[in-house]
Amino acid sequence: MPKPVRFTESRARDVIFLTKEILRDLPPVCSDFLRAIEPTTQPLTRYAYSIDLKLFFNYLVSELPEFANVKPVAFGPEQLKQITVRHLEMYMDYLSYYIDPDDEQTVITNAELGKQRKLSSLRSFYKYIYKHKMVEADVSALVDMPKRHAKPIIRLEIDEMARMLDLAESGEALTERQKKYHALTSKRDLAMLTLFLGTGIRVSECVGLDINDIDFSINGFLVTRKGGNQTILYFPEEVADVLREYLEQRREIEACEGHENALFLSLQRKRMGVRAVENMVKKYAVQAAPLKKKLSPHKLRSTFGTNLYHETGDIYLVADVLGHADVNTTRRHYAAMSDDKRRLAVKSVRLREDPSDKDE
Repeated sequence: MPKPVRFTESRARDVIFLTKEILRDLPPVCSDFLRAIEPTTQPLTRYAYSIDLKLFFNYLVSELPEFANVKPVAFGPEQLKQITVRHLEMYMDYLSYYIDPDDEQTVITNAELGKQRKLSSLRSFYKYIYKHKMVEADVSALVDMPKRHAKPIIRLEIDEMARMLDLAESGEALTERQKKYHALTSKRDLAMLTLFLGTGIRVSECVGLDINDIDFSINGFLVTRKGGNQTILYFPEEVADVLREYLEQRREIEACEGHENALFLSLQRKRMGVRAVENMVKKYAVQAAPLKKKLSPHKLRSTFGTNLYHETGDIYLVADVLGHADVNTTRRHYAAMSDDKRRLAVKSVRLREDPSDKDE
């Protein structure tokens, strides 16, 4: 019997195929570039690069008169050398608001983060073509990176976490339509919410879990991280109890072909996708924390990270558990929590003795 293909491996193959389809309409140098970075990047990263490069070359031929008669696939060293800093700066402005080339009814906008990522893709591409002497200068390095404004961390308080888990278990406050399906999904939903809040798992990692990834002998599970590395995440007994109860129900469900190993199934008996999990979290968040808009699985992950940092004060431990490749990412998001301790410290400092403390 052939060994079953893990979901992450299957998804990687699909992404590689999609990338090749995009590259068909791009200059050959784009394929060379992605091939060169293959040893150090994941398929999803290269797919994102291909999408960004497609958008850039479509912009050149559709928005700039100099390239109006050139198809993206025909760009060679001669055309690449004609691209100036001004062209790239105009491209960054274009990204703020443009019509989707694949759907003229859709308007796409990019804030600082979206522009940062697209400029980073261009800079990587330009490093490659400059290194191979296809251009005389790396003009992308002269374009300023958009400044990203820090956003406050949105996380759940203890009572909000309790309300969300209670709601997933009981189904109270749900709409009549939602209650019809709650009996079928309550154990599954509670298991996923508990995993997010108890381990800090990413939503993409959660949907990729298989049944045999769970090991109750060590209270841990195998997870494929963002960069493709596999590691074991451990969970507390409270999470273990919820998972055991859900697994009893899950093993009684006959999944659709190709989804037999999936841990979390939709009502259609297929592996749940990221969007479905996001909608599930929002369903309970509306009732549990109505003042916190756009509560997502990532915010539950932030809640776990914040709680772990509060309990341990160890930023390196938080980075390791969350799977951050750079501890500065963790520090930027969670070290600000130490402000609470600094405020408490100020209250213990006195500049003058309180007369009421003196002995009469």
